[in-house]
Amino acid sequence: MAHLLLSVMGAFAEFERALMRERQREGIALAKKRGVYKGRKPSLQPDQAAELRQKAQAGAKKAVLAREYGISRETVYQYLQKDS
Repeated sequence: MAHLLLSVMGAFAEFERALMRERQREGIALAKKRGVYKGRKPSLQPDQAAELRQKAQAGAKKAVLAREYGISRETVYQYLQKDS
């Protein structure tokens, strides 16, 4: 009997969590429509991004560029991908 009760409680908790996540997604979608939910601001200014691309084309290592601009290597690659 205890095992059955525990299983029912677990299923109910899982269902409730799914409902919360669904409501959260709906709220984010509505906020995006209103223009409130825009995401994170860019890490670099446009002139810094252009400078980063020039240095990368000149052969500078991505890790060195990331440290110089205070961003991650993944962000460096994202800026370089925007260029192509």
